[in-house]
Order: sequence, then structure tokens, then C-alpha cells
Amino acid sequence: MPSEATEGLEEPENLSYEDLEEDDIVSPTDLSELLKEGTKESHDQAENTQFVKDFLKGKIKRELFKLGTVALFYTYSALEEEMERNKDHPAFAPLYFPLELHRKESLEKDLEYFYGEGWRGKVQCSEVAQRYVDRIHHVGQHEPELLAAHAYTRYMGDLSGGQVLKKVAQRSLKLPATGEGVQFYVFEHIANPQQFKQFYRARLNALDLDAGTKERIVQEANKAFEFNMQVFDELDKIGALLPEEIQDGGLPLHDGRGDPRQCPYYAAKLGGSGASGCPFHLTLAVLKQPSVQLALAACLAVLAGVAAWYVM
Repeated sequence: MPSEATEGLEEPENLSYEDLEEDDIVSPTDLSELLKEGTKESHDQAENTQFVKDFLKGKIKRELFKLGTVALFYTYSALEEEMERNKDHPAFAPLYFPLELHRKESLEKDLEYFYGEGWRGKVQCSEVAQRYVDRIHHVGQHEPELLAAHAYTRYMGDLSGGQVLKKVAQRSLKLPATGEGVQFYVFEHIANPQQFKQFYRARLNALDLDAGTKERIVQEANKAFEFNMQVFDELDKIGALLPEEIQDGGLPLHDGRGDPRQCPYYAAKLGGSGASGCPFHLTLAVLKQPSVQLALAACLAVLAGVAAWYVM
């Protein structure tokens, strides 16, 4: 890490970003302002994708969340590999904060939680996510002055809305309060995310870039948003094919044992059937509900009494 990036960062647990902030006064030509204004439309579009809207409402399936974590792992693996490659490049060095920002190690912990110790042999990068990964590698190897666009888009979002998504995921998926499964959202070495974001923007503004390069960075940031939206769209399409899960006392489509594709309704759903639910699995699910079992027991008791009275 360059000396200007490490000054005052030897003990991150005691880090005071108030001491590190350089200049709170911004102008319309500052890169942070150009990025904010130039990506506003893309940012709004990303927030309004069906996947994100469902996520924020707590309508997230565990399997889909796992696949999203896989996509993030490959994305951040590529991003942080290229950041490491360009940590001394003048157009990126001031933004190199591996201890504070890097997410690959956290994502590895999340994937081990969801898939077990052999998780690396159980996951793969999707075709859509691979296009995002390929673009990051291209930028890092051929246009490193644009790498700031990808770092800005990902990390600033993680420090903002990502914290909301963490709470939603824990609540909706009933994940442990101790943080297993959502380590991606935990920034141990950033005590105050808001102050760090202000500091990071100051570092963006301090990059020695001409107007043309700044415009290219804004364009690349919009590309990054587009790649993210493509991943969201892919996950949304996958989610439409996944069986429903029990949430807040709801009914499952499949009980999790055996191959769900052997269920006739599941096959029909994959074929575009408009059916609303598998009668067999729905019946089993209803019968498993404690309140239904209690009602059935009461009905049986009444019937037994009537039968006993009749034969007397």
C-alpha cells in the first residue's frame, strides 16, 4: 500500500477517519461528484430491479441467496486480484485499502457456511457473472485507470445499502445473529462507514486525472451497474424456477428429501404450467402443521365418541 494510503492506518481498530479526511469541499468537476451524478440513473435502475425489490421485502429464497453469494465471490476475486496488480498504479494507488475493504476472504467464509468444507467443488461462475469477471480483468490489465469505477461501484454500495440487505437476509433466512452467512457485509476494520465513504471520495477527488479520463471512469461505472443488473436478472429468472420455501409459517412446495424434479408439479412448472401448487406436497405440508394435526385429533376424538355411542 502506498505511503499516502497507509498514513494513520497502522491500527485500524483505532482509526479515526476524521483525522484522515482531506477536504470536505467538493466541486462539480470532482470525480466523486461526477460519479454520483453520472450514475444516478443506473443506480435507480439497479435498486428497482425485481430481484432487489423482492430482497428488500424479505422475499429471498435461501438457494437464491447462496447463488448470489457465489456470483459475488467470483466478482470480488477478480476485482481484488486486479486491485492487487495495480496497487502502485498512480490512478488507483490512493484507493487501495485491502484491510478495510477486501471481501474475498469474507465471501469464502459465507460459502463454507452454506456449502460446507468442500464448497469450492460445489460452486461455479455463471455465464452472466463470468462476463462481469472478464470485464474487470480486461480493465485491470489493459485500462487500469478505469479500475476505480468498479471499486467505487461495489465498495461504496456495500458500505451503504449492503448493511440493510444484511439485516433483511438474517431475518428472512433465519441466519445466526452471530453473522454466519453474511460475513460479506461485515467490515471489521471500518468503525464508521459514513466517515470512511467521505474519506474514500476525497481520495477519488485527489486522483490526478484529466477530464477525459474522468468521463471514461463514469462510463465504466455505468457499465459496472449494468453488469450487476444482468446478474440480478439472472438470479431473478433462476428464482422463478426454484421451489417455494417455508417462510413465516408458509407452506413448502417440496419437503427437501429426494429430487424435487420428480414431483410432477415441479416438472410442469419448469414447462411453464400455470398451476398454483402441487396437491400432493401441499396436502402433506398442511398435515404437518401442528394446528391442523390438533384439529384432526379433535375431529377423530369426536368421531370415535359418536361411533361408540352408535354401537351401544
